[in-house]
Amino acid sequence: MRTRNILWPTDFSDTASHALRYAIEMANLYNVGIRILNVIDQPLGDENYMVLAITPEELAKTMEDAAAKQMHELLAQLKTELKVETVIRRGDAVTEILAEANSDEIGMVVIASHGRTGLSHFLHDNVAEEVANKAKCPVLVVK
Repeated sequence: MRTRNILWPTDFSDTASHALRYAIEMANLYNVGIRILNVIDQPLGDENYMVLAITPEELAKTMEDAAAKQMHELLAQLKTELKVETVIRRGDAVTEILAEANSDEIGMVVIASHGRTGLSHFLHDNVAEEVANKAKCPVLVVK
């Protein structure tokens, strides 16, 4: 842990931004870098039904460009001496976050929880909970 980066998965929400403060604090404590990860859902489309006016690949590229722009804006606001890496991936959020978290380069994950309860908790994927349960490294879940 003390020599490996902190992973901060983000969806660019206010809740995720709140967790960034904890990620920075932990990175400063252990004198390690931060890896910022944004996962873009792979859009699905059936060419037979022509549901999309553009191809899923074009939509995914547009989403990646938007995420890159948000990542650039975030980095411009981030005032730290820490080493910061950014990664944008396509796919399932839990799968991609776990792939990154379980790599040899990550010592801890700092992830935001949207704090859903009741019916909302069952209707939406709880990414933070799955990552906390399946990651091999320590996970700090921030509300």
